Amino acid sequence: MNAIQTLITEHIDIWTAADTAKKSGRGRSSGNAASVYGIKKLRELILELAVRGKLVPQDANDEPASELLKRIVAEKAKLVAEGKIKKSKPLAEITDDEKPFELPMGWELVKLGILCYKLTDGSHNPPKDAGTGFPMLSSQNVNFGKIDFNSPSRYVNADDFDVENSRTKIESGDVLLTIVASLGRPAVVPNNAPKFVLQRSVAVIKTDLMSEFLCLHLGSPLCVRYYDIHAKGTAQKGIYLGQLSEMPIVVPPIKEQLRIVAKVDELMALCDQLENQHNNAAVAHEKLVTHLLGTLTQSQNAEDFNSNWQRISEHFDTLFTTEASIDVLKQTLLQLAVMGKLVPQDPHDEPASELLKRIQAEKAKLIAEGKIKKAKPLPPISNEEKPFDLPREWTFVRKAEIFAFLNGYAFKSEWFESSGIRLLRNVNVSHGVANWIDVAYISIENAANFNDYTLNIDDLVLSLDRPIITTGLKFAVISKSDIPCLLLQRVAKISSFSKAVDSEYLAIWLNSSFFVGNIDPGRSNGVPHISTTQVANMIFALPPTAEQHRIVTKVDELMAICDQLKSRLTEANQLQQKLADVLVKQAVN
Repeated sequence: MNAIQTLITEHIDIWTAADTAKKSGRGRSSGNAASVYGIKKLRELILELAVRGKLVPQDANDEPASELLKRIVAEKAKLVAEGKIKKSKPLAEITDDEKPFELPMGWELVKLGILCYKLTDGSHNPPKDAGTGFPMLSSQNVNFGKIDFNSPSRYVNADDFDVENSRTKIESGDVLLTIVASLGRPAVVPNNAPKFVLQRSVAVIKTDLMSEFLCLHLGSPLCVRYYDIHAKGTAQKGIYLGQLSEMPIVVPPIKEQLRIVAKVDELMALCDQLENQHNNAAVAHEKLVTHLLGTLTQSQNAEDFNSNWQRISEHFDTLFTTEASIDVLKQTLLQLAVMGKLVPQDPHDEPASELLKRIQAEKAKLIAEGKIKKAKPLPPISNEEKPFDLPREWTFVRKAEIFAFLNGYAFKSEWFESSGIRLLRNVNVSHGVANWIDVAYISIENAANFNDYTLNIDDLVLSLDRPIITTGLKFAVISKSDIPCLLLQRVAKISSFSKAVDSEYLAIWLNSSFFVGNIDPGRSNGVPHISTTQVANMIFALPPTAEQHRIVTKVDELMAICDQLKSRLTEANQLQQKLADVLVKQAVN
């Protein structure tokens, strides 16, 4: 077992312990939606060692790279003389500052432009999509070592193909390299590739270097650093062909190139195994956590619930070891809260049915005084609509029975001022709190005409735009620091008659899957939105007032513990990432 394999096997716990990192867009594993950070660093290390000559032993009997370079120079001169390629512009000698490290015996360091018989990019003015014909690929079709021919950016007809192909003349064994947007992803054109052409975001390179070696070289950290330094642009980074031709390339002897490619393939396959094992374990872990927490919400009685909780609590330290598992725990706690399973019931609490009587009396009084309109009768709640069994003193109601809904006013943008009374817009509604980074005002004089839209402390507002089912809906509980402010359209205020529902308890319900999972966004002018009518007709489990307060206190306490767990996980993961970085640095040095 060589040194790099020993490095992998002796430190598997470090390579796989660092949590997953988002797709980087470059690197050997960038085809995956995400890669384990430690394994991603390990892949980079393998490529770094490969281009430094530290991955396989040198053989003194190998023909030195200088001989290969002589043949390349001679062949280029011959092709130029025959008019088959153009004479390239002279390139400056590589300076000492450009030399990244001391080369092994028999290696050379040469600029890419000197090595290439062909270095060009795709079409700068691509033809219209013909719908069928020959595929035209963009940078999105080229990943590390892989080319996607099945979903090209467009298709071109035979005439356009001939025009575009006359420039690039792509053949099997050529190396493609993305040079715009997802910069620095190389791949070798396979023998069985269909005829295709390129957009300008992809370069095509031909040289007498082993194609697979050049491919891994162009994807190595050595070249990534070059792209980062020399790429231009803001929204989309790109590198010009002239600058690409100046990039230093290490050239090992041909036989060593073969050994390097074989070793890289072997080690990358090992990384794939590690990553698959890690990801499979993560999926299994997630399923286990979801199943076990599901037994809590599905418990039929207190005895069943206690038994299920005991089983979870005995393995708490091994179950909740990822951010995803803690998020599932949080959602389960919210579900238990609104099901009446999070805190014990107190037989001395005033039952919710008495709350409902007071609400009905208040609504009748407001109707008699002309302050609200008499609503149409609501349909009775059928047994099929009830999502779970309630504790004895709770009751199911439709939200319209106990809540009043107010949609914000369509304040005109020409009324907006640089100061005055703030308008609570959709952009100001965050997750649980108001966010005033982007503020619109109307004058104090104008605001006086819209007192009905004034918000008060503990009012709960709900965003009606773009609901995100996976992360919850945007709502905010108005605090003292938020007032004075007025309610703008696409935001709704939800307030309970007789203050029957604590705003913090309502926030718990809005975060729970019983609410989020039942939202069916409609459309208005193509923009997904929530209808307050839909929300008003939804089922709501009404607890006694005293129990609402106990639930809010317990949820706050448990969420704080979950946040502490997440913070510790983050710290541990950062440590594992640092350890992986240290191992890489030590191996390179």
